[in-house]
Amino acid sequence: MERAEKVRLIEIDAETAGQRLDNFLIRTLKGLPKSRVYRIIRKGEVRINGRRAKPQVRLNDGDKVRIPPIRHLPDRDQAIGSFHDLDALILFEDTHLIVINKPAGMAVHGGSGIRTGVIESLRHARPDVPALELVHRLDRGTSGCLMIAKRRSYLRLLQDALRQPGTISKRYTAVVHGSWPLPLESIEEPLLTVSKAGLERFTRVDEAGKKAQTEFRVVSTDQTLSLIEARPMTGRTHQIRVHCRWARHPVVGDNRYGDELLDGGLKQRPRRMLLHARHITIPALGERPALEVTAPLDNDFEEFLNSQPNINI
Repeated sequence: MERAEKVRLIEIDAETAGQRLDNFLIRTLKGLPKSRVYRIIRKGEVRINGRRAKPQVRLNDGDKVRIPPIRHLPDRDQAIGSFHDLDALILFEDTHLIVINKPAGMAVHGGSGIRTGVIESLRHARPDVPALELVHRLDRGTSGCLMIAKRRSYLRLLQDALRQPGTISKRYTAVVHGSWPLPLESIEEPLLTVSKAGLERFTRVDEAGKKAQTEFRVVSTDQTLSLIEARPMTGRTHQIRVHCRWARHPVVGDNRYGDELLDGGLKQRPRRMLLHARHITIPALGERPALEVTAPLDNDFEEFLNSQPNINI
């Protein structure tokens, strides 16, 4: 089904100011091909304060942007999966931030053959909030705390804080194979991520990679499995999973960096990868107060733990 829109006149506020015109239109006209976005700009159908503008012009607070009627604009993607019960996933929300308990198996955004992810579903569910943006990412198979900013100003503060190791504390719960050695409290091995056209990204320990550090703490262990807490001090792609693999204690249920034979030998095979972003601590940033959020484990993770009498949280 397609929908047609009328002329819109949007006044730019302080949160939107600073964006390029083309990026603003791509976000506003979700589903419209970029080639058409640039075409309507080039033809002068988009105007700023009544004047033609180039794609790279920066928007200012108070600018009025005219958007022409758009024919054949696709309907927004429908909410999917657990987002039919959005309120049940929200752990925290105020005027600047949403923190959800992302389900395992749900991508944070569309792409690579996935039409709709967390951010698309949230935008569909909250059309009155124009500036929803992912603050960071979680792997598709990982569950737990995921931050979505509602204000661009707070998004910038959060992303700046994430670039400073240890400023925002993220703690993960994981089940790994084997008995994790108690002396191994930190892994500092550089990680290199390789991305090829048409294929998903793959990360490995490599001296040519970027600095990466993960701190670990054993919660409980036996000779077969260990329940651990992982705290990434840097934010590299698949960091915890790859560092666990390097330590020869792969995450249970990890279909990329794990061990299929060890998974297959378990009496209770997990229904998901056993990695969960359990806790996040955000310091006071700007005028925003400090915040701590904890995400409970889902039923599949809890069921696996309950099946292991010698491992408990």
